[in-house]
Amino acid sequence: MSVDVDTAHSLRLHVTGMTCAACAARIERRLNGLDGIRATVNYATGVATVRGQRQPDAEQLVAEVGRAGYRARPLGPATPGRGRAADRRAVRDLRRRLVVAILLGVPLADLSMTMALRPEMRFAGWQWLLLALSAPVVVWSAWPFHRAAALNARHGTATMDTLVSCGIVASVVWSIYAMFTSGAIQVPAGGTAGLLLGEPAGAIYLDVAAGVTIFLLGGRLFEARARRRAGDGLAGLAALAASEVVVLREAREQRVGVDQLRAGDEFVVVAGDTIAADGEVIAGSGTVDSSAMTGESVPVEAAPGQRVLAGEVSLGGRLVVRAGQVGPATQLGQLIGLVEAAHDGKAAAQRLADRICAIFVPAVIAVSTLTFGFWAAAVGPGERAFGPALAVLIIACPCALGLATPTALMVASGRGAQIGVFLSGHRTLDAAGTVDTVMFDKTGTLTTGRLVVVEASTTAGVGLRTLLRTAGAVEAASPHPLARPVAALAREHLAELPEVEEFAGLAGLGAAGVVGGRRVLLGSPRLMAERRIPVPDELVGDRRAWEAQGCSTITVAVDGRAVGVLALADTVRPTAAAAVSQLHELGFRTLLVTGDNHTVARAVADEVGIDEVRAGVLPAEKVDVISELQAGGRSVAVVGDGINDAPALAAADLGMAMGSGTDAAHGAAGIVLIRDDLQVVPSAIRLARSTVRVIRGNLGWAFGYNAAALPLAALGMLNPLIAGAAMVLSSLFVVANSLRLGRIGTAIPRSDESVARHMSG
Repeated sequence: MSVDVDTAHSLRLHVTGMTCAACAARIERRLNGLDGIRATVNYATGVATVRGQRQPDAEQLVAEVGRAGYRARPLGPATPGRGRAADRRAVRDLRRRLVVAILLGVPLADLSMTMALRPEMRFAGWQWLLLALSAPVVVWSAWPFHRAAALNARHGTATMDTLVSCGIVASVVWSIYAMFTSGAIQVPAGGTAGLLLGEPAGAIYLDVAAGVTIFLLGGRLFEARARRRAGDGLAGLAALAASEVVVLREAREQRVGVDQLRAGDEFVVVAGDTIAADGEVIAGSGTVDSSAMTGESVPVEAAPGQRVLAGEVSLGGRLVVRAGQVGPATQLGQLIGLVEAAHDGKAAAQRLADRICAIFVPAVIAVSTLTFGFWAAAVGPGERAFGPALAVLIIACPCALGLATPTALMVASGRGAQIGVFLSGHRTLDAAGTVDTVMFDKTGTLTTGRLVVVEASTTAGVGLRTLLRTAGAVEAASPHPLARPVAALAREHLAELPEVEEFAGLAGLGAAGVVGGRRVLLGSPRLMAERRIPVPDELVGDRRAWEAQGCSTITVAVDGRAVGVLALADTVRPTAAAAVSQLHELGFRTLLVTGDNHTVARAVADEVGIDEVRAGVLPAEKVDVISELQAGGRSVAVVGDGINDAPALAAADLGMAMGSGTDAAHGAAGIVLIRDDLQVVPSAIRLARSTVRVIRGNLGWAFGYNAAALPLAALGMLNPLIAGAAMVLSSLFVVANSLRLGRIGTAIPRSDESVARHMSG
């Protein structure tokens, strides 16, 4: 039955118990089997999104997920799927299992090899010591693989977990047989040649079981950390929303939970409050920080008739707002939905190893069974038949396959940390190989996101130091964001600032005070007009010119006479132009997309060398720009830093978040730039592409090794001990190949500014 998803009702479920992308696909198939249902299951976030022409029945869906062998619970429409606490517990659990496996596996490997190859060194009870060391590893540490294999068997499927579990169990069973069967453990008469030719001999494979467990747990832990970061991005967006709101009901203020706010309600916002809904200011005035939602770096003045958004923060004044859109209908709620949808699209493609294992694993199990049957018929059941079958399982155990991606990622992550890059996962690497367009945000990305005084103009007879001394003294007492850079500049150039008396903050207008017996007023042109303070034409001309360039301005008046104007602006990062130049040399198309006005955006783009500019673009519209580029055949990387950039970072083929950015931006991005140095952008792409090549080489070796070794094992030409050694050598090759990434690229020298910041931090 076809479902019109544009008008469909929807329900979201938080699903637990998934261990790989195959699990998500299994649940998806199960839910899509229900009449009138279309479902997508996101393995990264643990969320199943179910749509139907009628509202889906939550109890029915939860029960269906349960019948597939997993657990589910309904989610609110704007609630991130994976809880941070649950993710942390999962990572801690895997870490504990890995630590136990390593601590016991190392002495186990040493003893088991010694007991097998040096029989004269055996002592009374040596078998029990080996079992005591191995039991916690092969049972408790390897339990996630056994549990997943049992679930797969229950539903008639097989994954990498199935082969891992079978290899571990078979190794342990054979080892117990070898240890407790008289004469089972012997060095073959033919020595090493006999081993290579498959001459019958008992052996202990407990070290093989432990090694498989250690390697695969390491890869699973890395993957769990990457999944947790995806959930953190959504949680960061949700944390931006207000939890409580002061509602006006019957002319009285009443504090209620934000879920009780309804469209049409009037609510009060004071300094420090997060605005709870999208709406219109109907009374009062104040200053609002809208950077999280629009990317506008300069705080805006809010007055009756102006629109405000949920997630914006009041910096001063008192506003009465009439709620328009509430809850998931707000722009913030829609941002969360956009990030969820982008992650859904990325999670739909399974990892290459999982896709191949869907065929490879059942084939190996079948080959092992057929091998045992053939040898049992030829020479009779027993060690001669069991040995080749076990060798097939062990040599085909996908240890190298499991290491191919996570080992390369681990080495690349270490190298990335040296040059200022964090790679979040394999999908990031796939995207890096195809990206041809880099889209930059402006505020906090190409610019520092910090306002500084860039220009000043004074009337005749008034020096710059006098202007800074007067304005700085008043602004030092003000909490307004525009006041801080003025006070900082004054302190930098003057040994000491005078005391200010009778200070008064004028909400939405400026500030006033008395400095050295002279009354000082500073703020917007509106303030000067209201106080009937004349402003000389030369100051008006300078102010208008700077505002046309996108600067914020402060007019300063002393004793009723305007004496100067200060211009403030965000500054371009010192390394931005060099980074853009390197990207152009690599053949990338670059563009600047920002919520700021066109004048400011054009000025920044010209300074750093970007030709294409799109200004006044809201967060949801940034996603539209990406979709437009992708529809034109472009593969897009986005570089951003704020909450408002999270949907674009998630929707892009490759998201790159600045290290100074928000948690939501980090969680939505595939690459995090640890240092605020834009030259790491081209370096990150180079590292990611090199990592892709290494992973492909690792996978090619892993499968080529199995293709060559499996026939030899099935023909009885490889003793299981040699099969285990060959498996380890295959893994060592993968590790050695991955370590080459540690030599790729060179560290980028810090700029003078970043050195100063580093020293001061």
